[in-house]
Amino acid sequence: MKKLLFVAAAGVFILATSCKKNDSNQQTDQFSNVKDAEKITQFFEDHARKQESFTIDVATGGTITTSKGTKVKFPANIFKTSAGAAVTGSVTVKVLDVFEAGDMILNHKPTITTSGEQLISFGEIRVDAEQGGNALLLNATDNNRVQVIFPIGGGQRAGQNIKEIPLWNGVEPEVSTYDVSGYNHENQSTTVSQSHYIYPGISWQSLSGYGSATTEETSFFLDNLGTWRNCDILVNDPRTKTTVLCYLGDFFNNETSTNYSGIEPSSVYFKLKNENTLIKLYNVILNPVAGKQGFLSYQNTMPIGGEGSFLAISTLNGKFYAQVKDVTIASPESGKNYFGINFNLTEVTEAELVTLINDMKNK
Repeated sequence: MKKLLFVAAAGVFILATSCKKNDSNQQTDQFSNVKDAEKITQFFEDHARKQESFTIDVATGGTITTSKGTKVKFPANIFKTSAGAAVTGSVTVKVLDVFEAGDMILNHKPTITTSGEQLISFGEIRVDAEQGGNALLLNATDNNRVQVIFPIGGGQRAGQNIKEIPLWNGVEPEVSTYDVSGYNHENQSTTVSQSHYIYPGISWQSLSGYGSATTEETSFFLDNLGTWRNCDILVNDPRTKTTVLCYLGDFFNNETSTNYSGIEPSSVYFKLKNENTLIKLYNVILNPVAGKQGFLSYQNTMPIGGEGSFLAISTLNGKFYAQVKDVTIASPESGKNYFGINFNLTEVTEAELVTLINDMKNK
């Protein structure tokens, strides 16, 4: 059962009770775990790709180009106020575009649908416009629309000849707590009696309409401002699927299961080999035996024989730990219904962690 609007109160309660404990070691451990969550949250805030700002003359419109090479074409008189009035003068346009695996990690924009399917991304984007501090809307018609052009082409991708690409709406995660039921270290159903906060990052919901692709670029018409849009195709892999479990062992920070302060201090990501596909394995293994703490994929969504790279990250006792593993997903062992991966993370500096994350684009 979902329990909303509990996060802030729960966070205060946890901090307050930890300060009252007499056991100094337990108090120190709890304090360190909370600080670890704050540390990784600050890391993401410091290194995430930020919006770029541009100025547009409403009367003439114009084309802006981001540092990543995305073009957004604004026709004349395309903006209106929230009350529906025409806008004149100049407006500020803010754009955040995400293409590469590293930016998908740092900006919490994995390529996974709301139902757990994997996507190959041709570009993720959010466009905002404002005037005098007031958010604006599009005054679009069939013949007067904003066009987005990503510098990623189609052609042959994942066994498909890509000319038309479905559009997707970004669904932000709810800031909520949950009574947890899930899977243990051997992928068996289990439950725990606690509240749990997860931050899966954005997921994608199908929209009507398509983008069009040439060998050099992909374009579509923007239907709205202030929301995330994605131009992606589903990963088309007919092979038998299994569930993947990632064991971080002693490098798993237990605050991940009860974190109310921001981003989880432990996380695992998967990059499909040679494809612009990045997913986050955010489901925590419940009731694990010692050494089997970690995460698992959605049930039966990972193709057997599929190749890719897993990135495991953990912040523990004020330090960063990470490991990248190139993996071919194998069939479950006899009597099992999952494929398990053991990680042995090593300490990394903040700069080294940034490099590991950004290098995922080359996997």
